[in-house]
Amino acid sequence: MRHACFITVGPARFRIGSDWRAPIDQLRALYADYPMEEVVPDFTVRLQGTSALRRFVRPQVAIAGDFTLPDALPLPLEQGLLAAEMAMNLQMALGWRRHLLLHASAVSRQGRAVVMTGLSGAGKSTLSALLAERGWRFLGDEFVLLDPDSGNIAPFPRPVSLKNEAIAAMEHEVDDDTRFGPVLRDTPKGTIRHLRPRTEWIEQMARETRPGLLLFPRFGFPRAVRRMDEAESFVRLTQASTNYVALGERGFDALTHFVRSVPACAIDYATGDEGVELVERLWSEQGAKWGDRAAA
Repeated sequence: MRHACFITVGPARFRIGSDWRAPIDQLRALYADYPMEEVVPDFTVRLQGTSALRRFVRPQVAIAGDFTLPDALPLPLEQGLLAAEMAMNLQMALGWRRHLLLHASAVSRQGRAVVMTGLSGAGKSTLSALLAERGWRFLGDEFVLLDPDSGNIAPFPRPVSLKNEAIAAMEHEVDDDTRFGPVLRDTPKGTIRHLRPRTEWIEQMARETRPGLLLFPRFGFPRAVRRMDEAESFVRLTQASTNYVALGERGFDALTHFVRSVPACAIDYATGDEGVELVERLWSEQGAKWGDRAAA
């Protein structure tokens, strides 16, 4: 590839190559606070033209790399940054085996994490971004990495992928415009803009934390909280994991321990502020139980 960069996020190392300079320049800007040393990568990503002509005339970006989806449609060069992000996600989803992967977001406070998972559009990305701007430590969006041996969560703090109305909400919340990537319009999911986590959360991405609370959020519904039992949480998390089957017995044991040790709730909320308040309240209630157990 004519242009390339290396990016390390948590325990994963990527090499991204491109036929064009623009996507690499955008990646370097978006990941400005991340390690970019040339290391032996876990995964290689390639952004390449669909044909020699397409590199110059209405250029289209095809995603290639160690793991690919043969029927994936190419994206216009203006969305090359999105193509790179999608390709990095794909490598993790299909190739990562060191942790149990959950399609989820996570934040932490006082050494314990809140894991939030749900269907696309449920609001977990925006809610985690809001919490991170209001004093919580940001652990990751898109994937939560659960260590099968220790039960800890390894941070994987990629930039948050904000979509449509969430972009304006976070632009109002964040006071540093340099943390935002370019606005990508007319993507398969509408308008997208990435938000880089605060520098301190990137600097702490080697520090693992214990899971403390599991939430299944839904945005845009009247406020409600429902406690969830272990069986329902287990089934939902198997559906949210991209490598549960590949890990076999290790994945089953890790997920079983997780749902047995971490309380779970489904929460509905109508606004971002309401979602933050619900998380804060549930966290305080659970924190009081931790304190009671410690005193005992």
